[in-house]
Amino acid sequence: SNRVRWYSKNIGESVPYKTLKDQAKEQISKVPASADVVVVGGGSLGANTIYHLTKMGATNVVLLEKDQLTAGTTWHTAGLVWRLRPSDQEIEILNYTRQLVSHTLEEETGISTGWIQKGGLFIASNKERLDEYKRMMTLGKNFGVESYVLSPAESKEVHPLMHVDDMFGALYSPGDGDVDPAGLITSLTRAASNKGAKIVQNCSVTGISTSINDFGVPFVTGVQTEFGEIKTNCVVNCCGVWAPALGKLAGVTVPLVPMKHAYVVTERIEGVHNLPNIRDHDASVYLKTQGDAISFGGYEPDPIFTDLLLLDGSDQLIMPILPVPNDFAFGLYELDWDVFAAHVDGCVNRMPVLAETGIKSTVCGPESFTADHKPLMGESYEVRGFYFGCGFNSSGMMLGGGCGRELAKWILHGSPDLDMFGYDIRRFAPSMTNNNRWVKERSHEAYAKNYALVFPRDEPLAGRNMRKDPFHQVLLEAGCVYQEKHGWERPSWFDTSGTGTEVLPYDYYGSYGNESHENYPYRDKLQHDYTFEFTEHHDIIKKECLNCRNNVAAFNMSYFGKFYLLGPDSQKAADWIFSNDMTKPAGNSVYTCMLNKNGGIEGDMIVNMIHSGDGNLSISPSFDGKGFYVTVGGAVATYCFEHIRKIIEQKKWNCRLMDLSEDLGMLSIQGPKSRQVLESLTSTDLSNEGFPFFTNKVIDIAGHKVRAIRATFVGELGWELHIPKESCVPVYEAIMKAGASHNICNSGYRAIDTLSLEKGFRHWHADIRPEDTPLEAAMAFTCKMKSDVDFFGRQALQRQKDEGLTRKLYCFSVNDHIMLHGLETIWRNGQVVGFLRRSDFAFSLGKSIGYGYISAPE
Repeated sequence: SNRVRWYSKNIGESVPYKTLKDQAKEQISKVPASADVVVVGGGSLGANTIYHLTKMGATNVVLLEKDQLTAGTTWHTAGLVWRLRPSDQEIEILNYTRQLVSHTLEEETGISTGWIQKGGLFIASNKERLDEYKRMMTLGKNFGVESYVLSPAESKEVHPLMHVDDMFGALYSPGDGDVDPAGLITSLTRAASNKGAKIVQNCSVTGISTSINDFGVPFVTGVQTEFGEIKTNCVVNCCGVWAPALGKLAGVTVPLVPMKHAYVVTERIEGVHNLPNIRDHDASVYLKTQGDAISFGGYEPDPIFTDLLLLDGSDQLIMPILPVPNDFAFGLYELDWDVFAAHVDGCVNRMPVLAETGIKSTVCGPESFTADHKPLMGESYEVRGFYFGCGFNSSGMMLGGGCGRELAKWILHGSPDLDMFGYDIRRFAPSMTNNNRWVKERSHEAYAKNYALVFPRDEPLAGRNMRKDPFHQVLLEAGCVYQEKHGWERPSWFDTSGTGTEVLPYDYYGSYGNESHENYPYRDKLQHDYTFEFTEHHDIIKKECLNCRNNVAAFNMSYFGKFYLLGPDSQKAADWIFSNDMTKPAGNSVYTCMLNKNGGIEGDMIVNMIHSGDGNLSISPSFDGKGFYVTVGGAVATYCFEHIRKIIEQKKWNCRLMDLSEDLGMLSIQGPKSRQVLESLTSTDLSNEGFPFFTNKVIDIAGHKVRAIRATFVGELGWELHIPKESCVPVYEAIMKAGASHNICNSGYRAIDTLSLEKGFRHWHADIRPEDTPLEAAMAFTCKMKSDVDFFGRQALQRQKDEGLTRKLYCFSVNDHIMLHGLETIWRNGQVVGFLRRSDFAFSLGKSIGYGYISAPE
């Protein structure tokens, strides 16, 4: 950092472009009396959302900004637009934004967005990084994104000022560029105004009015401002770092963390004009061509949080810093060079001319970050009509167009068209979003690792051990290596070497005065998995898989969501919400989907028709009428629970939906010898006649009552045992003891993933998503199309059936001994026709296989 500061006299704090800060402030005396939608926040997301609402036909919509448009974070953003990421959904969003800012808006409004197409370079300093770039390049071809892998010499030709001797290669995307925040927001709001939207600046929100519906759930009724109240049933929180404050007005938790994020602008550099922007991920820095200068910054390991922070998990305040003030509209912080210095060497290494160049200005402003470095979007499950459009992790400009479009669809049509689960607030359980330590630890790690390689088996070290099931300790002692899903610790695989697998408290990677864990076996085991090749644990996973196929395995699946649907209207609700036949007698179990209005799959689950029991709520509740016990993958438990709950509210059905996920353990005993193991522990007839496939009943196992469901997710003979918390360990120990003579083994989700893939069982959010229908996914058997019982999404499915399919899910295999991970592009006759959604190595077949949708299948 001294090299840069040496040449830096009289450094100012300002952005390198024109802002809307000094624009004449309009005088207002009142706000509209009512609106269909009120968007709060006039930055990138607020402007994009109001624009797309009007583009889709909404006219009675209002945007409120407490200061001038762009105030907060948008005004000082670097404005970079990159399009390639290791996610098909994000590439689609980014590509749409680029089209919007580079062509659409200026054609509609005549106002320049300040778009400059310079191209973008991603720098690879090792083979693994270049492998990741190659995957992104081929994935991008599905969406028409032009990109090339370049050698160091070719990279030098594209960017002559770049140092390339230490490079392995680069990914070049010539269509990338950057945009001017003021120009973009002006054009978005002008276009919205032209279609009837009201843009109200210098108007603070002082409250959110709510009422309670018949089910005891709050819903929005109005937005209070200093100039009066706007009656509305829909408010959209696009307030950036102030989003938690707006949420608080409505009683909504907004799990984001404000941090200081910075870049610096150099003095003039000869020959730099219009050179491509650079991302050097391995150095965790970016360099943007800014006219005839360079702006550079990155993601440091010790970012400065801008609110009160408990960093050691205790009550001791480690870093007492005031929250971002309400009037910090166009404010900047003084740059902390000790923190920012982490980026200087990387930037100077990539562009040596920077070592001889002075710094003209610094830009250090507040930015909001989240626990997984993904935005917060969608409707709150705490207050109906309160929508999230915040927490964009310094990517609000490039994600804004696509996300604004999907958010507008969400608001107007009830759901987005794209799979937005990765951004949906329902991806988090309430126990996570309300846990301050979890939010801060995970947000820090996500920030510090933002430019890290994204490996298929990546696991967080922060925010762990938050949700532990009753088997946790006994499995830890058996060598369980845990992975995290939806806050739960769930088994990944088992290490019987005795070297230790415990997840330790988060050490912040040695930042903020914390000592890094020196001896950390769990972290070391994860490192061995971070590759695109076969992992070091490949043979252990193989052993678990083949033992399940040939003998018997015990899978702890307790993280699953477990719900009861009971009450007079429960049959009516089940018929409408679930696509399969729900009229079967009690004792049956049915694999089914839930669909959206387009026939897309919102979830897949097993619904069990149950008898009224002895009143033991966890496994045998008593009730009148019909009762249903729903089990669904834990990662989507909150998402599915809220989907069901909202439909029940909308339809005003008289039934109860209860979440028993924390009260029951779930042990799945699978394999050809599973019947022999369980028969020795129960008097219940487990024969095919006595206990057929897809049936359920309450039975005794080793003297403990459990609900047994004859079902499988690995394609073998087996039973799922749903066990009250206090009985979990005794039942597990009895099963392992009885199974010893049958070669029973513990097994984890790494094995489940490959075993289910071998049998063609679907994973939601991978093989099947909200934009995929059961007909396309070869799951028509989950839909009661031949019955006269209506269900949500049926009309869309019937239309698709009548018109014929244009895409379909297929299984692919490769004979070469290579790993597939998903996102690999599928070619046919030289044409890109799709990509793999999910892939793994199939040990029973001895090859890698994967599933992907093919367009216009022949």
